[in-house]
Amino acid sequence: MENQLQGKPRILCLHGFRTSAEILKKLIGKWPETVLGSLDLVFLDAPFPAQGKSDVEALFDPPYYEWFQSNQDFTEYINFEECLAYIEDYMLKHGPFDGILGFSQGAILAAALPGMQAQGLALTKVPKIKFLIIISGAKFGGSKFGSPKLAANAFSPPVPCPSLHFLAETDFMKEEGIALLESFVDPVVIHHPRGHTIPRLDEKAQETVLQFIEKINRIISSLEE
Repeated sequence: MENQLQGKPRILCLHGFRTSAEILKKLIGKWPETVLGSLDLVFLDAPFPAQGKSDVEALFDPPYYEWFQSNQDFTEYINFEECLAYIEDYMLKHGPFDGILGFSQGAILAAALPGMQAQGLALTKVPKIKFLIIISGAKFGGSKFGSPKLAANAFSPPVPCPSLHFLAETDFMKEEGIALLESFVDPVVIHHPRGHTIPRLDEKAQETVLQFIEKINRIISSLEE
């Protein structure tokens, strides 16, 4: 409540595949203070140690973690239910949280959470997710990723909560990120020229993020009245 009174939405941040909370914190930490000072960001390590090589080994020190596992063609998932329970447990102990930010595997997961929560399949013991920030995300059940059983209807109907999506020009998941937009009622989009990474925010992107935060603060305030 104190953070909300200070105008700071509390956000749980989910890192990418075989990276870590510390790595995501370093990358997000390059955003301007005007943005960082407006948010209460909490970074969580995924529940499972990396079960293979990390793509960031040359850039960041271990340990590395992953949220869940899948077979090679992303049609079968392992430890998905355990992952959801782990996130809910953390939110119960360290919340309440207003929204969720995700990058890469964390963004794929984050995008599906509001729909699963609305259907009573995940995060049933914590407050409703009010918004999402999706960086280099994709859709369960899209052209690249099959869907875990629990997320089969996560985007039907489309997700009504406000969402901010970062789409990268040279990202190998760009098309998946674009397709994901159709599953949200009112997505706000920031395009950037980089690849599969957390982008720095130019002046225009910074303005878009700050406007999104203002919108979130109005929603939170109206719910508290």
